[in-house]
This record gives sequence, C-alpha cells and structure tokens, in this order.
Amino acid sequence: MSDNRRRRGAASLSDMKGSMGSLKRSMKEYYKCFPKLMPFVYVIIVLAALPNDLSPLIMQKIYKLIDVWFKTGDWESAKVDIVPLVIILIVIYAIGIVLSTVQAQLMAFMTQKFLDHMRCDMFGKMQKLPIRYFDSNKHGFIMSHYTNDIDTLRQLVSQAIPSLLQAGLAVAIVFVEMLYFSVWMTIVIILGIIVMGFVTSKVGAGSAKYFVRQQNSVAATEGYVQEMMNGQKVVKVFNHEKETIESFEKLNDELYSDSSKANSYANILGPIINNIGNIMYVLIAVVGGVLVYYNVPNLSISGLVFEVSIVATFLNMSKKFMANLNQVTMQMNAIVMAAAGAERIFTLMDSEPEKDDGYVTLVDAEIKEDGTITEADHHTGKWAWKHPHQADGTITYQELKGDVVLDMVDFSYVPGKQVLTDVCVYAKPGQKVAFVGATGAGKTTITNLINRFYDIEDGKIRYDGINVNKIRKDDLRRSLGLVLQETNLFTGTVMDNIRYGKLDASDEECINAARLAGADGFIERLPEGYNTMLENNGANLSQGQRQLISIARAAVADPPVMILDEATSSIDTRTEAIVARGMDKLMEGRTVFVIAHRLSTVRNSDVIMVLDHGKIIERGSHDQLIAEKGTYYRLYTGAFELE
Repeated sequence: MSDNRRRRGAASLSDMKGSMGSLKRSMKEYYKCFPKLMPFVYVIIVLAALPNDLSPLIMQKIYKLIDVWFKTGDWESAKVDIVPLVIILIVIYAIGIVLSTVQAQLMAFMTQKFLDHMRCDMFGKMQKLPIRYFDSNKHGFIMSHYTNDIDTLRQLVSQAIPSLLQAGLAVAIVFVEMLYFSVWMTIVIILGIIVMGFVTSKVGAGSAKYFVRQQNSVAATEGYVQEMMNGQKVVKVFNHEKETIESFEKLNDELYSDSSKANSYANILGPIINNIGNIMYVLIAVVGGVLVYYNVPNLSISGLVFEVSIVATFLNMSKKFMANLNQVTMQMNAIVMAAAGAERIFTLMDSEPEKDDGYVTLVDAEIKEDGTITEADHHTGKWAWKHPHQADGTITYQELKGDVVLDMVDFSYVPGKQVLTDVCVYAKPGQKVAFVGATGAGKTTITNLINRFYDIEDGKIRYDGINVNKIRKDDLRRSLGLVLQETNLFTGTVMDNIRYGKLDASDEECINAARLAGADGFIERLPEGYNTMLENNGANLSQGQRQLISIARAAVADPPVMILDEATSSIDTRTEAIVARGMDKLMEGRTVFVIAHRLSTVRNSDVIMVLDHGKIIERGSHDQLIAEKGTYYRLYTGAFELE
C-alpha cells in the first residue's frame, strides 16, 4: 500500500467518529424542518409495519384449525372459525397497504423538503465564505457537496431510516412472539444472533472505512472532470489528451478501488446473513421436530404445548425475523455513507466565514450648498459614509469622494512568503492611478486589499480618511466598480447580465451603460438583442464582447471608484479604441485604479506606479517616468510587454 493510501486509511478511521457526529447533526436539522409532522409520520411507519409483524399470531390459529380439520375431516365446523380469521387478515393487510401509501407520499414530500433546506442552507453559508476558501478548494470538489453528498442524505431519510425503523420494530415484535410460542427454539435464534453480530462487526467495520474513502474519491474525480471541462481548449491546443486521460484513470482507479472494497464488504454481508438465517431455519425445524416427537414440555409465555402448528408458525417467524435482521444490517451501509456525506457537508458549512466587524455604512445622501449632509430615502446620485461613534453615540456623515490611501501596507497569502512590502498609494478623488509590473509583482493583490477580499498584515488602508476595517464590507464593495481580466457572465439574457451591476436598474439605464462601454453596437446585432440568452459563461460571444458586457455591468452600478484589472486585455486594437472613449466617460470624476500590461493604455494616467516583487520602485506621470529613464522608460521604449 502506498504512503498516500495509508494516510487516507488512517484519516478515514479517525474521521468516522466525527462523521457519526455530523450524522446526528443532520438528523437534528431534519427534525427542525418537521417538528410536528415527523412524529406523525413515524407513527404511520410503525402502524404500516404492524400487519406483517402481527400476522403470525393469526396464522398460528389458522394453522391449528387446519390441523384439526385434517384430523377430523369436519370442514363445516372448521370454516366457521377459519373464514373470519382470513377476513380479519385480509382487512389488516388492506389497512397496511393504505398506511404504506400514505407513508410513501409523506416521506417523498419530507425528503425533498429537507434536501431543499440543506442545499439552501449550504449555499447561503457558502456565500459568506472568504475568497481565500475558493482559492484553496477545487470548484468541482465543492460541487460534489451539492450532488453526491446531498444524495447520501436523500437515501438516508427516504429509505434507510424508514426501513431501519420498520425492520427494528419487526425484530422486536417477532422476538417477543417467538418467546410467546417457545423459549427453547428462541434460544436457537439467540445463538444465531450472536454469530451474526460477530460477522457484522468484522465485515461492517471494513465497509464503513471504505465508504468514507469512496465519498472523498468521488469528490476528487468529479472535481477533476469539471476542471478538464473548463480547460478543454487548453488541453487540445497543447495535445495533452493522453496525459489528461492518464491522470483521470489514476483518480478513477482509486475511486474504483475504494468503491469496489466498500461494496464488496457490503455485498458479502447480505449473503452471509441470509445463509446464517437458512442454517437457523434448518436447526429450528430439527429442534422443533425433536421436541414434538419426544413430547418435551414447552417453555413459553403462552403455556402452549409443543405441536406441529407451533413449529410451523415458529419457522415462519424465524424466516421473518432473520429477513428483518438482515434488513437492519443492510441499512447500516446507507447510514455510513450518509455519515461521510454529512461530514463533508458540515465541513463546508462550518468553515470560517468572512469576518466583518465594520459599522460604517454607505447611504444615499442629500448634500446642500453649505456642505450639510443628510440621509436620503431615495437614490440621489450622491453617497455618504454614515459613521456611528460608539464613544458618545453620535452619528456623522461624510461625503464619499473616493480618496484612497494605502500606508506602509504588508501582505502575505501564505505566512512567511510576503507578497507586498511597505506599499504606499495615494489616490485623490478623480485621479487615475495605474499599476504596471511583471506577473506576480503584486498589482492585482493591491486591488484585492482595497475591496477587502483579503485583509492586510500591517499598515493602514483609508477610504475618505476612514480605516476600511471600520467600513462594512458590503457597503465598501458597493462603492467599488470592478472589471476583471477574466470575465464571468451568468445564465440569463444580456440585459440580465448588465443589470447584475445594479439589480434595480431600469432597461434604459442598462442600455445607456452598454452605450457608454461601447457594447451597444454588437448587442443590437445579436439575434434577440438585449434579450439574447447567454449560457455557459457567454460561450456564444467572443472574448472581447464578453468583456464589453462586463464593463457595461460595472458602468450601470455607477460607482465612485473603479478598479480595472486588465479590462481591455482581451479586446482587439480597433475595439479598444471604441472602449477607450467609453471608459474615459466612465472614469470622469471617479477615482480609478488601472492594471495593464499594454503600456499605451496607461499613458494618460495621473500616476503610474511600477511594482517589482511586491515593492513600488517607481512612481510618477508618464512624462516624468520617461524623463527619469528608469525601469518604466526601458519597458516603454523597448517595445515589449511586461510579460
């Protein structure tokens, strides 16, 4: 066994206790969904099982009457007693059918409602997780929680729990019935239970271990498949189909191995239990026959003497007892799988959420000529920071202008590997600040810190003189427009995707934003214009068209501060000229941070900052940096890109 598999095995065993704790927690969530309905449903489940469980008592009487009929040949006398018992049995089974139907309908409703609750709860918790979580976990692995792991809970609540409850109840009732008829033959059953318990403990432990492994292997395989689907163009252009297949086969082999072992243990348990039951059936028949033949005094709750009807009834009960006991052991596999799935679900839900201690909020404001600021109950086009002061309980308002300062900022994604060192940035309202530098220099990291996707290790970031740690994150990000190099469009119409920047925006506002970004021309030429449906991240559009929609989305939000991270990198030179005019209008009166590799796009910036290994090594206007003939000069005049 490889070291990797040894570690996985050790982890699986150590996590089993935690998995069972997660299973209990999921059952509490299940109960919370139906605090009044669940007891009623469980009563229905119990009542639906009773006809099968109590029928042996009636059958024993019928067997005895038939035995008397065979001995006497008097059918007329026998049928007087047999027919009513048969009718009672039919009525009981009919009631059982009705109750089982009601149970099935209620369980279907409750199961789907519970899964709906769990998915919504999980998705809601996921939205509160920091960006760091998604950077460190594969998206396919996360998706597995919503599909494979949730499905294990479906099997648990819709199948395993009702079956376990009914089978457990049947085992208890039939055991009491067997004691009622014969203690001697029940002792034979008890010996069989001891053997079955020993076998189950040995086989079940191996099954549980590999079912936990199987859940993790499924997630890893699904994650890899999604990753390769997203990267098919890259795979094909570099002719890596063979290597990709080999990597998948390796993951799939691990899944095969874990699933094979888990199901081998699970599948072998059923036949073993069944055959032990068959052996017990034979032993009971032999023991019963001997007891009847030698007229051994019966030891039972009923006080009945040994006779053929007792043995026949007991054989029927033993078969039912063993079948239900086997059902109990079989449901343990579903419980183990659900425990592993619940553990993974709650691991996501218990992940540390994004912390937000901010208390300064962004509000619509009315600003008078004398500078007095009051909070408005409607959109005025002006914003202000609402700043409660804990010391004296007063509230002050400060106009949002877009004055951003980074003062001696240090930051590391991973402890010990510093990405930014002593970074100082001063962006005055309305200024255009550009960051240039090689990949990994820290350009995007600076903008990630401004919108607090990550928190700094040292230094200060102030927004209009307010420490950004005091500003509530939702309000901070609402004041920032962001256009990324990597566009993300959602399933919906073009209009829906533009409106994503401001959900209450009118159609007219969205169209004006598209015009401002230079996107209106190509949108009008689409089959259904603004109502054209986009799917799969806008795969039916060019990269440049997708980027234009992304810019329009930022424009409709009308934020006072814009962050453009390689916003025009995917646009051709001709389209870039169109976008540049729209961007100039978009940037008017706003503080703008621009990250660019095309140096021609940052020439008109008020300040250009050159970064190298997390430090700002040059700063100034285009003309100033050219005059200094430093790094920027060499990059610009060398006619090559920073990459």
